Amino acid sequence: MTTKKQPTFSEAFNELEKLTAWFETEEVDLDEGLEKFERGLELAQICKKKLAEVENKVTTLKKKFAELDG
Repeated sequence: MTTKKQPTFSEAFNELEKLTAWFETEEVDLDEGLEKFERGLELAQICKKKLAEVENKVTTLKKKFAELDG
């Protein structure tokens, strides 16, 4: 069983942009649209998780450097 590699933030964001552009076209197939919408939600969740990780890291670093100043 092979596991699919999680995309980087940049890869997920770029794919999400492409999906958004696809939805902005005039001819959208309903079945294909549903699949792309589902993928878009997955990508948005990946981006949200990665942003939260970065935010936590920044908070930790700020606390660490605040302790050094004090």
